[in-house]
Amino acid sequence: MHISTVGAILGLVLAIFLIIKKVNPTYSLILGAVLGGVIGGVGWVFDGKMSFLQIFPNTVNSIMGTTTGTGIRGVVPAIIRILAAGVLAGVLIKSGAAEVISRAIIRLFGAKFALLALALSTLVLTAVGVFIDVAVITVAPVAITIAKSTGLHCVPMLLALIGGGKAGNVISPNPNTIATSGNLGVPLFDLMLAGLPAMLVGLAVSVLLAMWLSKKFGVNTEAVVDDIEIVEDNKDKEFDNLPSLWAALVAPIVVVLLLAFNPILYNIVKDAPSTMIDPMIALPIGGILGAIAMKKSKKIVEYLSFGLSKMTPVAIMFVGTGAIAGVIQDSNLSKDIEALFSNLSLSIVWIAPLAGIMFSAATGSTTAAATIASSAFTSVVDGKTMFLDGSISNLSAAAMIHSGAATLDHMPHGTFFHATCGSVNMDIKSRLKLIPYETVIGLCMTIVTTMVFGLVIR
Repeated sequence: MHISTVGAILGLVLAIFLIIKKVNPTYSLILGAVLGGVIGGVGWVFDGKMSFLQIFPNTVNSIMGTTTGTGIRGVVPAIIRILAAGVLAGVLIKSGAAEVISRAIIRLFGAKFALLALALSTLVLTAVGVFIDVAVITVAPVAITIAKSTGLHCVPMLLALIGGGKAGNVISPNPNTIATSGNLGVPLFDLMLAGLPAMLVGLAVSVLLAMWLSKKFGVNTEAVVDDIEIVEDNKDKEFDNLPSLWAALVAPIVVVLLLAFNPILYNIVKDAPSTMIDPMIALPIGGILGAIAMKKSKKIVEYLSFGLSKMTPVAIMFVGTGAIAGVIQDSNLSKDIEALFSNLSLSIVWIAPLAGIMFSAATGSTTAAATIASSAFTSVVDGKTMFLDGSISNLSAAAMIHSGAATLDHMPHGTFFHATCGSVNMDIKSRLKLIPYETVIGLCMTIVTTMVFGLVIR
């Protein structure tokens, strides 16, 4: 039996309300899933009497994906790959490789092109597998130093960092990309390549908006002076022995080459599976070889523990996203939305980007939005996963959902908002001023992706 659309929506609304009220996102999503299943009517069997005993078991089956393979069961492969990505993230962050890469980019462009350099720094770090909030936090001390010497205001400075991170996130092997590719059965490297148009537009719009804001705000370093002193006084001692730039680049280069090997083999080897080198293998190999290249192999165990600690909260959140996604998939929501678009004479192409935007606003998280949106409108026919009726290729749908998920992930009820705010010691009022500009960046990325993959390539 299907869950009603009303039930699914009410469950999602409850989850959003609890997240806004600062309840743990995982618990919020699970509670919303339970409410959606119960109110939606799963197990309400009318055979002369109402079978109340079936309500909760059937709701649990939808959440777990016991019979359909969706729900929490459906996100397990993504969880494993995310934990594997912790190896790469741990090596890049803990070894100082991420800082080396960002400083090299900033030195290359100099103070004259500081905003472009800052945006490129977070773009590259997120593109090679560092979480977007960690990328911003990593580059922030360097950005603050630049702001002190050039008089750059912290508002345009932070927008450049955030915009670059958003642009890099759509071509990265990060959890949001892993989840989207896994749910729609698209090779990870193919989805990373599909994000290139959005990445280029996102970078350009970010830099242009940051430059415009720098003229608007003028010179004002008061907001960052205190934080500069804190950064200089408490510089991480572990970064005293930083690796060389070439050694720092080994890990991301190896990962990209291994992931790129998949489509090459697929086109050469007859009947080869679309993913011969799974991200679960490629990401740890890149991290370990990177640590060896940086002559830090003795610290691999330490890096593994650090990377796991960073990925564990995300993996746990995936349980909640899987729960709510299972209820949505077992509901009539996707069919009703498809019917609504048909009645309004709108192309179902728009469902993919709008789903990403809607869930990013609801959860305040790119990862949660991409996970829910990429599973809510899929179905399995003859063992093959397809988006809605299959009129849009899975890769096109994945690209549009993914860019949409990066549109409103900066909302105040999400962790990204507060992490970036604290990275430059900015007050909440000033941080709120950036939301319209961040939204413009996300919308431009989504629009160009929809134009390319929804209207030109389908």
